[in-house]
Amino acid sequence: MYEVATTAFLDNGAGSVRALRGERVQRLAADGRVSFDPIPGSGFEMQADLVLLAMGFTGPAQTPLLDDLQLRRHERGAVWTDGAWQTSAPGVFAAGDMQRGQSLIVWAIDDGRRAARAVDAYLARS
Repeated sequence: MYEVATTAFLDNGAGSVRALRGERVQRLAADGRVSFDPIPGSGFEMQADLVLLAMGFTGPAQTPLLDDLQLRRHERGAVWTDGAWQTSAPGVFAAGDMQRGQSLIVWAIDDGRRAARAVDAYLARS
């Protein structure tokens, strides 16, 4: 099912799932941000005895390292880089999903290669 938000898992009384409760959502875009808003009256229950969670990429893990380095980030949590793949911390570089956000593997590979060239150039100057 597409454009559905699960709101609850229902227990069978023995510690296992028996159903999920959900509602249909509509995708809205405003001011460059996307949201999925519930459609009133669209709630439903679906029988289930197994639930697998498939979650989309929500950005780089917000680890203490990023905070310790005080890295500048984009509004969605990706690490900001300049035109040479360097972050706001001198000598620290980022590429792929870390700086681009969710994308295709081919972009991550290309970004990694370009960042490696930028790191090489940086080290050659040092």
